[in-house]
Amino acid sequence: MRHDRLAVLTAIETQGVVPVFYHPDAEVCAQVIRACARGGARAVEFTNRGDFAWETFTALSKEFARTDPDIILGVGSILDAPTAALYLASGARFVVSPCLVPEVAQVCNRRMVAYAPGCGSVRDISEAQELGCEIVKLFPGASVGGAEFVKAVLGPMPWTKIMPTGGVEPDEASIRDWFGAGIVAAGMGSKLITKAAIEAKDWAGIEAQVRQTVQTIAAFRKKG
Repeated sequence: MRHDRLAVLTAIETQGVVPVFYHPDAEVCAQVIRACARGGARAVEFTNRGDFAWETFTALSKEFARTDPDIILGVGSILDAPTAALYLASGARFVVSPCLVPEVAQVCNRRMVAYAPGCGSVRDISEAQELGCEIVKLFPGASVGGAEFVKAVLGPMPWTKIMPTGGVEPDEASIRDWFGAGIVAAGMGSKLITKAAIEAKDWAGIEAQVRQTVQTIAAFRKKG
């Protein structure tokens, strides 16, 4: 299988930012995802939103397998095991949920695919780890305690790998606060891939923004 579980987890941690994106037009999705990959974030989360989202994902997965095999396409907003299985059959290389769904963890484990469940408490995080989740998604990141919550968790549970979504912005101050607290990656959506850039079809601008974010994270890590 292209991009096994360990390779995917390594890619997510290395790039530091996971672009989170959905659009009903497969061609728009392809342009945005390729721009992210060129910018240094080749692991991208396609969110399961809107009617026929699975069909769009399937078309993208097939195309990238032919044209861009280095792209790691994952799926987010997964709330049940049947939907997870559907996307896994279409080539999803990682699965993300807004909450912890044990049945999704089980499906992903059977296929040796990384699962990052949304967690909003220490209990959620502990249960996710018991289910074999290497990285947990802190969601909604800013609302459940922000960077201070991350620091508090890592005190008694230093092995925890946290990836917040919601509250992390692609600027130096936000990256310093969150990565300084100890996160391993961050999901970023509309602040990274703006509505204006999509409407203008500014793929080069999206690539530049992603590259700058990846480089800012790398620079902070180097200083640390």
